[in-house]
Amino acid sequence: MSFNLIDFLRSLVQLTVFDYLRAVWADSMAPWLIEAILDIAGILIVSTFLLLIVIFLIWLERKIIARIQDRIGPNRVGGRFGLLQTVADVIKLLVKEQITPAGADFLAYNLAPLLTVMTSLLLWAVIPFADGIIGVDLNIGVFYILSISSASVVTILLAGWGSNNKYALLGAFRSVAQLVSYEIPMVLSLIVPILLAHTMALQGLVLAQIVPYLLVVPLSAIIFFISALAETGRTPFDLLEAESEIVAGFHIEYSGMKFGMFFLAEFISTLFMSALFATIYLGGWRFFGLESLETWGRPIGFIAFFVKMFAVYFVFVWIRGTLPRVRIDQMMDLNWKFLVPLSLVLVLVVAIVEKLSFVTNSGPYLHAAIHLVLNLAVGLGALEILRWRGRRERTAYESARELEGLESDELVAEAAH
Repeated sequence: MSFNLIDFLRSLVQLTVFDYLRAVWADSMAPWLIEAILDIAGILIVSTFLLLIVIFLIWLERKIIARIQDRIGPNRVGGRFGLLQTVADVIKLLVKEQITPAGADFLAYNLAPLLTVMTSLLLWAVIPFADGIIGVDLNIGVFYILSISSASVVTILLAGWGSNNKYALLGAFRSVAQLVSYEIPMVLSLIVPILLAHTMALQGLVLAQIVPYLLVVPLSAIIFFISALAETGRTPFDLLEAESEIVAGFHIEYSGMKFGMFFLAEFISTLFMSALFATIYLGGWRFFGLESLETWGRPIGFIAFFVKMFAVYFVFVWIRGTLPRVRIDQMMDLNWKFLVPLSLVLVLVVAIVEKLSFVTNSGPYLHAAIHLVLNLAVGLGALEILRWRGRRERTAYESARELEGLESDELVAEAAH
């Protein structure tokens, strides 16, 4: 098969360009060489896209939060919409002086920013952008994501320890405590869709969602989203960089582009969590059956996936512009005293229901309705327990205040006598 520019452009629009290149090169190259070239091209395309989209995401987040707070946001550099403001910020970071603190561990200090960006990029290897557009369709895709995301703990420790700064080390310890703690409810929440789909492959999870899992197990989706907020260090869990307490956290000694790499990794990780949520709970690239069309199904699925991903990302930004930062004890209490027990109960309920033959043999819609009702029951039960506990603590607090008031009145009476 010879190369034809019109056919190449058509395959490019239909997102079948790799299949077209395989057919063109089949007679002139070895199969392993073709796959190697296409794999490298795929890595470069995805990595370049992620590194460049961060520029747009920073601008978008600043504009959205400005509107939420009744401000204008960037409006000088690049015209009235400030489109080049982030580009100017990137240039500023690139030309700033690189400083290495005295006494810092050179290898750990310089390796941490690079590893942070690498781990955030590696996560995208198993995300299905459309039917057939995926880096590696691993049958343990969810396990791969959890293992790679856990590596970020090591990079944070490297940054804190390598900086030779007590504030950076304290910030690293706090960050590790937060990340390790919230990985537990995240893992437990992900077990629920795995039980429903009977697979850990992300492509299989998408194909199993005749009804999006957000409408089947909404409690699992909420727990995952809260855990994702904590894992990415977003508001209200942005204690990783609490400037008023630990002088910006584990990356306090970094400047210039080394600091920019931590910033870059945060945005890539947040976008990845949005993509993962869209994949597991919103059906990924599925869109009312239109993704199955023979010619234009793949582009429709691709567009549907990105619309869902950016819709979830908007919620991340919305929360950042709305909620205040919580205290470290409140954050840990929420995790260990509420999310972890609730996740365990939810996994137990879903596992029991999935073992009941009359549920598994029912149609997909009845099956989804049964899980939805049980999810709502577990969620309402958890809220009722919280309401009861809050009422008890409030009553105890009011009783203590009344007792203090009586004691103060007695002291005033004794002083008068």
